[in-house]
Amino acid sequence: MFEIIPAIDIRGGACVRLFQGDYGKETVYGDPVEMARKWEALGAPRLHVVDLDGAKAKRPVNDETVLAICDAVSIPVEVSGGVRTMETLRMWIASGVARVQIGSAAIENPAFVHEAIAEFGDLIVVSIDCRNGEVMTNGWLEGSGVQVLNLARLMAGAGVSRVMVTDIGQDGSQLGPNLGLYQELVHELPIPVVASGGVGTYEHLVSLAALGCEGVIVGKALYEGTIDLPAALEAMRDLGQDA
Repeated sequence: MFEIIPAIDIRGGACVRLFQGDYGKETVYGDPVEMARKWEALGAPRLHVVDLDGAKAKRPVNDETVLAICDAVSIPVEVSGGVRTMETLRMWIASGVARVQIGSAAIENPAFVHEAIAEFGDLIVVSIDCRNGEVMTNGWLEGSGVQVLNLARLMAGAGVSRVMVTDIGQDGSQLGPNLGLYQELVHELPIPVVASGGVGTYEHLVSLAALGCEGVIVGKALYEGTIDLPAALEAMRDLGQDA
């Protein structure tokens, strides 16, 4: 089952998209809660909600908006951004969030990942953001010196149920995902891989599904109308890749 998952990135309480992770290249698309309702109505199987301010602040910042999204829709919501403590994890899970992503903390505090998995199992997803193969942290601002495949292998070995991998250089470009990267990850890892970054056409979706990715996060292409969500979902169904 290949999932097409709309992204709702929140900054300053608004739904935004960044270009290649640059906070100075932001496009605002309105109210996040209304966007959540829209994507649900159009058939989205789940939502990927990112607290961009939280990613930089290393703690939840737009939590009220995220909780309002959870209250407004009935489909599963996955939350990312600023997750650094068990208290934050417990808050999100108790609030009805279906999955929580751990990003920078997977590099900076591996013990936290182990503790999170011990308590919440496959509700935990590790988000790996990379540029030129290097894992980036703290809102995509700092290099880690760690290669993406090495971290992904460590996370799989730690018991993480799935990883979401974003190629920052492709993000927001709509020029196509880094297929070589995802092919390597799918081939090398024993756990599902969700792709993110660069999707701009239906062909990109088909290519990722053919590689064996579990799903893809789609942002700008949906907001700009380059990809029509109902049509994309129907195309996946026609290919036998029910979204």
